[in-house]
Amino acid sequence: MSWTAVNPATGKTLKDYPQMDGDRVETILQDAHRAQREWRTTEFSHRADRLNNAAAILRDRSEDWARLMTTEMGKPLKEARGEVEKCAWVCEYYARTGAQELAREAVSTPDTNAKTFVAFEPIGVVLAIMPWNFPFWQVFRFAAPTLMAGNGAILKHAPNVPGCALAIEEILHEAGFPSALFRSAIVDLDLTGTMIEDPRVRAVTLTGSVGAGKAVAAQAGSQIKKTVLELGGSDPYIVLEDADLDATVEACVTSRLLNSGQSCIAAKRFVVVEGLREDFEARMIERMGRAVMGDPMDESTTLGPQARSDLRDSLHRQVRKSMEGGARLLLGGELPDGPGYFYPPTILTDVKPGMPAYEEELFGPVASIITVEDEAEAIRVANDTPFGLGAAVFTADRERGERIAVQELDAGACFVNAFVRSDPRLPFGGVKESGYGRELSPFGIREFVNVKTVWVE
Repeated sequence: MSWTAVNPATGKTLKDYPQMDGDRVETILQDAHRAQREWRTTEFSHRADRLNNAAAILRDRSEDWARLMTTEMGKPLKEARGEVEKCAWVCEYYARTGAQELAREAVSTPDTNAKTFVAFEPIGVVLAIMPWNFPFWQVFRFAAPTLMAGNGAILKHAPNVPGCALAIEEILHEAGFPSALFRSAIVDLDLTGTMIEDPRVRAVTLTGSVGAGKAVAAQAGSQIKKTVLELGGSDPYIVLEDADLDATVEACVTSRLLNSGQSCIAAKRFVVVEGLREDFEARMIERMGRAVMGDPMDESTTLGPQARSDLRDSLHRQVRKSMEGGARLLLGGELPDGPGYFYPPTILTDVKPGMPAYEEELFGPVASIITVEDEAEAIRVANDTPFGLGAAVFTADRERGERIAVQELDAGACFVNAFVRSDPRLPFGGVKESGYGRELSPFGIREFVNVKTVWVE
């Protein structure tokens, strides 16, 4: 058995990577456990030096890493370069802030003679089950805080990006992290389950589908192991009657087409008040129609292929089924001729409950427009989803937008007059079926530590 990397722009096989067997996994687990027991005793400054080294390696060979991502996953090369830079940023962020974020916190107990404080100690080896859509960023946003906290890490990456998995391992080893402390495991689901249940793995983090999250949470829970789950979403963008349409449409389209539409926090459902409907639709058609679909290695390309043929086929079925249910097609919606797994910028309007475009996550460059009467209905529709990862609201009244973002929208990240994005300085994660736990920021580095009470008489 092997993992096969396929270029989604051409459909041609790049390379086969043999899967590891049980003996190899046992060695990885044994060595990672041993390495972490030593790593946990290192100083924060030592760990920070290694993270800064990783940031330098990422930047020094940025073009190599970007081209690898584009070749294996299909993202436009310009966006891949940005992803590499973001990985360097998160390494530097935790190198700079990690010691402070995990510093002991004194607790006043004046009625005793004791010294009391809270310590944040490493938990052990963390297993990360990561997706293909941001093959470097998803890993580094977990790995940087995990390693800075004194933990070890095993990466089970998506089977269609094995080259990226091994490249990340190479970067971290070259940066000076012990070779056994971070390893990429090219394994099947059975051996992934073996690792989840192994007592040397102390926690699991997963970014993926709701189904995968439920399965991993159940298996880890049966072993009383903590999990952090980021399971995607169907992010609503509310467009109110006083929104600046030029800026709003630009933000909406940028978010919807980012990473060729394959982003958990991409704008997916556009909830528009009736009075703006025609103008909003016309501007969306014009702006999305200007996207340049083609070879992701071409500097002029803004929309690359979908990552796999089955994903493109599933997206097309969702579009067609929505149209059969009454949605109107304003743009795109047809499979292009030629090689590769391309899907054009597509807009559906008159989207209603019961349609895939309303109920499901459309993981590709498809915009779903839902018309509402007023703010109250917009909020109801925005929250009418099992997901709760990101949301945005566009209005000229910033106080109104802030109130809606804080008090009304049921999501882990709510933006006003801007598209949702991740930032190392801010917590990232969702509610409802979008998962639980947080990555990034001080909250992220504290997910996989032992919050330990210490009382000294």
